[in-house]
Amino acid sequence: MADIALVLGAGGGTGGAWETGILHGLAEAGVDLSTADLVIGSSAGALVGAQLASGLIGLPELYARQLADPQGEVGGKLGTATLMRYARAVLTSRTPEAYGQKLARMARETRTALTAAERQELIAGRLPSPDWPERQLRITAVHADTGELHIFDKDSGIPLAGAVTASCAVPAVWPVATIDGQGWIDGGVYSPANAHLAAGYERVVVIAPTVSGNKVIISPRSQATDLEAKGARVAVITPDAAAKKALGRNSLDPSRRAAAARAGLAQSAAHTEAVAAVVGS
Repeated sequence: MADIALVLGAGGGTGGAWETGILHGLAEAGVDLSTADLVIGSSAGALVGAQLASGLIGLPELYARQLADPQGEVGGKLGTATLMRYARAVLTSRTPEAYGQKLARMARETRTALTAAERQELIAGRLPSPDWPERQLRITAVHADTGELHIFDKDSGIPLAGAVTASCAVPAVWPVATIDGQGWIDGGVYSPANAHLAAGYERVVVIAPTVSGNKVIISPRSQATDLEAKGARVAVITPDAAAKKALGRNSLDPSRRAAAARAGLAQSAAHTEAVAAVVGS
């Protein structure tokens, strides 16, 4: 088996800020996950993972960025009507692929605040480098036509910003991302964490802002249980009560990012011992 895998799940801008707070707090306590052998990122976790894996910016600075004034940033919102359409898609789907196809159709029918090119330019501006890191970074996205989960990495032959934009393409909020003529939507549509992709790694840490699963989507904890059944040691971190309050109901609201990051930093202390036991720090 391989060694340490870090899984960073989906959860919008506030979820990504909370993940950054958790990572920063763990590192301050002597458990630095930025050195993991593999980083798997989905949606917000793809952006955090790409920043982390670059090796060009440390966790203190990444954390500080979350505290910056978001004035002028374009946020998004999953309104009640959109969430109801999501729920109907779940109820009428039997597989994650069928669910993904329905959300992709929804995404194509929705007018968004930014064009696909504007969205990718914004994402590119948040990356420390346009180049894929040498370290193992895997970014998930869902194919808009088939609903199948896909993994982008440094050998995929596409720009890093394109992969992260695809992974962050929340249906009905941001436009469908296009890469080489193929449409892609948010990697978190298939699974909130996609922790199953860490199979084969001896030690796995899953940081998942989105906790729940349903009849077609497997929850992070269920995926962790499957990894443990295959012999891995796994630690799962999900938001505590204070973090849930800080994250708020709209995970795409930039104004809540600082509070979410601080909540992650505060919560990290409760997980230091368990994570250290898994990774051997």
